[in-house]
Amino acid sequence: MVDNKKPEKKKKTRQLWKLYEVQGDKLVRKNRFSPKSDGDFLADHSDRKTCGKTGYMEKK
Repeated sequence: MVDNKKPEKKKKTRQLWKLYEVQGDKLVRKNRFSPKSDGDFLADHSDRKTCGKTGYMEKK
């Protein structure tokens, strides 16, 4: 009997500590807010910034 299962891929852990910084007593978000939707942030890619919810994009 042959077992045709694909090997499981390891999930990358989300490194949320890279997205914030502490300034005094406040926690500050490093990425910008999306101008089209309230409360959503722009993802920072190598050549652009994008909003996953609305599809808004800015080139760097």
